[in-house]
Amino acid sequence: MRLSRRALLAATTAATAFSSAPPASAARHPRRLRTGFEQLAAHGYAQLDGQRVGVVTNPTGITRDARHIVDVMHADDRVNLIAVFGPEHGFRGTAQAGGSEGRYDDPATGLPVYDTYLKSGRPLADIFTASGVDTVAFDIQDVGARFYTYIWTLYDCMEAAQLAGKRFVVLDRPNPVTGRAAQGPVLHKEFATFVGRQPISQAHGMTVAELARLFNGEFLTAPVALETVLMTGWKRSEFYDTSGLPWVPPSPNMPTPDTALAYSGTCLFEGTNLSEGRGTTRPFELLGAEGVDGRWATAVGELGLPGVHFREAYFAPTFSKFQGKTIGGVQIHVHDRAAYDPVRTGIALLVTAKRVWSGFAWRSDNWIDKLTGSTQVRTAIDAGAGPDEVVAGWQEELAAFRATRREYLLYR
Repeated sequence: MRLSRRALLAATTAATAFSSAPPASAARHPRRLRTGFEQLAAHGYAQLDGQRVGVVTNPTGITRDARHIVDVMHADDRVNLIAVFGPEHGFRGTAQAGGSEGRYDDPATGLPVYDTYLKSGRPLADIFTASGVDTVAFDIQDVGARFYTYIWTLYDCMEAAQLAGKRFVVLDRPNPVTGRAAQGPVLHKEFATFVGRQPISQAHGMTVAELARLFNGEFLTAPVALETVLMTGWKRSEFYDTSGLPWVPPSPNMPTPDTALAYSGTCLFEGTNLSEGRGTTRPFELLGAEGVDGRWATAVGELGLPGVHFREAYFAPTFSKFQGKTIGGVQIHVHDRAAYDPVRTGIALLVTAKRVWSGFAWRSDNWIDKLTGSTQVRTAIDAGAGPDEVVAGWQEELAAFRATRREYLLYR
């Protein structure tokens, strides 16, 4: 089965390379980034020809001029778009964290919208079957972190498409925090949840098309008929603001690319009794709790972490933890994105918060273990380990994942 998967991936890559060749006009702008959807449209939707198509997407599935791809395809006679599948927060993005929009008909297009949130396996396959589609396409902006649920929507939809006998086409978009390296602990399978289905690193450093190839080659019980439509003009070292694309918050608490840069480290505070900044204008960049004072910013600042400064901060979340209360903590200020390591920074913030604030506690359900992927981080910090010791604890597993990951990368 391993050999057949490799052969399938090789064939898929070859087909993708042909279909994603830049149009003649691109020669005048060789470095302009073009998303997978832009490439698909530029080639007349050839990969969807003769297919009844459904799209898994959300508000981030837009064109360069901020039109939604569903609206664009629905108005184009070259595409037979018959369904939309909405993830967490919904297709049009009306739901908060942990919510979705349910089943409805989209007022703008009249298309049926099916809810995929928290659905997987045969129940999700049955939705694809009931929708009448031949091909499921995926176009959602990821933010580069294992616990951001859209990549597991991708995984679940790939698995369900295979069960339902459907083709699966991934329209690629940039990793907004670059694709330079994988960082952080690797999930242990016994801690698998919707914030981590399979053993990848906390910051994966991949695009959704690369992840789809990884999922197909390593984790799915049987591979789906996968095609990927690649970007042109993207380099692994580039941050989102070089793309020329508009930023649409992929979820309500991901307002800017700066948020995404911090998120793969500071989302770990969801596993504590401190606020991770939800309910502020700077979620995941502001962290704090009642009783925290300037000692925390001083303690973490003294570690000399590269690329980041820490400022004593006070804020009052409008919802979530400490709603309406003024609390103390830190604000993260990244001054050198290339040097900044968000996962190591997140660990250093946890270690120092526990040392300087007597009220520090993990969530009673040990949610931190689901976020980090094992008990290693929590138990090491509880035992008094410093940031270097905690980070050293996952290096062997990370090296193994990096070797596997390398086989599925599509860009330089």
